[in-house]
Amino acid sequence: MSKYTRNKWRVKLHEIIYEADTPEGKLFDVVLLITILASILLVMLESVQSIDENFHNFLNISEWVITILFTIEYIARILTVRRPIKYIFSFYGIVDLLSTIPKYISLIVGGVHALAALRALRLLRVFRILKLARYLGASNNLMNALKASRAKISVFLFAVIIVAIILGTIMYLIEGEKNGFTNIPKSVYWCIVTLTTVGFGDITPQTPLGQFIASFVMILGYGIIAVPTGIISAEYTSQSKSGEQTNIDNNPKPVQLNSQCCVNCLEVKHHDDAEYCHKCGCQLHHD
Repeated sequence: MSKYTRNKWRVKLHEIIYEADTPEGKLFDVVLLITILASILLVMLESVQSIDENFHNFLNISEWVITILFTIEYIARILTVRRPIKYIFSFYGIVDLLSTIPKYISLIVGGVHALAALRALRLLRVFRILKLARYLGASNNLMNALKASRAKISVFLFAVIIVAIILGTIMYLIEGEKNGFTNIPKSVYWCIVTLTTVGFGDITPQTPLGQFIASFVMILGYGIIAVPTGIISAEYTSQSKSGEQTNIDNNPKPVQLNSQCCVNCLEVKHHDDAEYCHKCGCQLHHD
């Protein structure tokens, strides 16, 4: 096989594995998604003792088959890029590795099934597989609203922490060790649990003054929960209005619908008509 033929197959395999603009790429992602769902289902069933006792061999063999498929996919992803280290240490590269090695480690050490849950992170690819273009604008507005709100939310959370420390310290002084408030950190823990309206009930105030303060903290909790929601909602509304104004001015921001992945740097945020990677300049389309 000539070098040209090998490179041609390498490029074709890269398009199938990393992209979803071709029928083969879409089919690969759909099959991969089904395999991921099956692997998660197997892990869940294996955690049920009665099912594991009756179908242990079937679950074990199925998990090995899926693990081998993930291993082949992981190796193929490394072989089809020019800079394998870039993929290996990328977010998805680390997730792919962690979702593959638990079964191999189980041959040496038992009780490592918890790492298999990382396979669920691969479900993030569903947005690329299904090409949910109609929802991209809304998701971009939400992300922009979260980014624009981070300073306000950070200040708000800092203020909540201060309030929790102050009220927790007060409850420690009022209730004392005899009522379960054995130290200030534990009292702050109680305040946070009460403030967020979780209410585990493992620590409860016994004195009338402590119960009065607890009631105040509970009511305060409802207001605190509403504030971040209001901040993000206001920013989201602002983003939506800004987008509508852009459309009125006949200057809409282009929506990226392709899934072209650069074979060199793995960059994916390219415009629909892009021929070269905007990050490294590598050619995206190959004949």
